[in-house]
Amino acid sequence: EVQLVESGGGMVQPGGSLRLSCAASGFTFSSYGMNWVRQAPGKGPEWVSGINPGGGTTLYADSVKGRFTISRDNAKNTLTLQMIGLEPEDTALYYCARGQGGGAMDYWGKGTLVTVSS
Repeated sequence: EVQLVESGGGMVQPGGSLRLSCAASGFTFSSYGMNWVRQAPGKGPEWVSGINPGGGTTLYADSVKGRFTISRDNAKNTLTLQMIGLEPEDTALYYCARGQGGGAMDYWGKGTLVTVSS
């Protein structure tokens, strides 16, 4: 059974940092691209970042470029999102999702909540 479990969310002040993690199990992690997607209150899902199976290629939404860094550890089946310079607009439920090519994502975790507020 594919499982994706996010952790690391919390409440931070504007300008603060957080590191999100996603523990993957039930599939060959190193064979799949992975993504972070977020959903702010009252809004639709927004793709944030993606990484290819080997970790050598990363992509970011313009809204987070330069502030967020995606990475993966294939030996530990873990996906990470390092976030710095957080803004109130980054407040959202953050999900990790397995990629299926062409932008499709077939499995999602339950999410971890990030709140940026003073």
